[in-house]
Amino acid sequence: MKVLAIGDVIGKPGRRALASVLPRIRQQHAVDYVVVNGENLAGGLGATQSTLQEVYAAGADVVTSGNHVWHHKEIYAALENEEPIVRPLNYPPAAPGKGFYLIGGLLVVNLIGRTFMSNYDCPFRTMDALLSDLPEGTNAIVVDFHAEATSEKVALGRYLDGRVAAVLGTHTHVGTIDSRILPRGTAYVTDIGMTGPIESVIGDDIHMVIERFLTQIPERLSVGKGPVEFNGMVVTIDDDSGMATDLLRVRETVA
Repeated sequence: MKVLAIGDVIGKPGRRALASVLPRIRQQHAVDYVVVNGENLAGGLGATQSTLQEVYAAGADVVTSGNHVWHHKEIYAALENEEPIVRPLNYPPAAPGKGFYLIGGLLVVNLIGRTFMSNYDCPFRTMDALLSDLPEGTNAIVVDFHAEATSEKVALGRYLDGRVAAVLGTHTHVGTIDSRILPRGTAYVTDIGMTGPIESVIGDDIHMVIERFLTQIPERLSVGKGPVEFNGMVVTIDDDSGMATDLLRVRETVA
């Protein structure tokens, strides 16, 4: 089984780039399932029904999210129904939606970090609970860990090594160089990187971000413009063991 996980897709530039290159990349790498982090789809914050449909049409099989998923309340309905979109599993149980999605034997799990983030339930213990009572038909597990701190991401990867096929970091939008197969067979990377404008500050307009740092005045930021970098990771998973045998970074510039 091959799974392509795509980092945070930023606004309209990211959605257009996704639609442009995903069909070719999926065919080129013989990908079975595509997982897209969609928490920044709509203007850089959250997702709407229309932006979600664009991502499905581009070829996403499952959409993961993070702390910005609640920005547009219209998405709550998609989270609650049978659509393949998930919010972090370790949000309180009363939060709308589900934290995992099973497709063809692949269980896609979304977790959120706590360090420098907020007071969520423990992602380590939350994952322990899920692993002790997996949905029937689960053959392999891929985790999108939406977290800020490198140490927390690395620690979760080591904690789950040998128990899941992959722990792939999102949220910081900057791809890291530590992609590897851990000793017990779990594919790991601290951050996949964004699919968003290159001439930006993690996807946002450069001048607006600098002004915010200089003044400390909170202001709604605009998505950057220009060429987009596409970032994804292809995980090859052994069908018998459910562990990873290969992890490949896919990075392209899209005009």
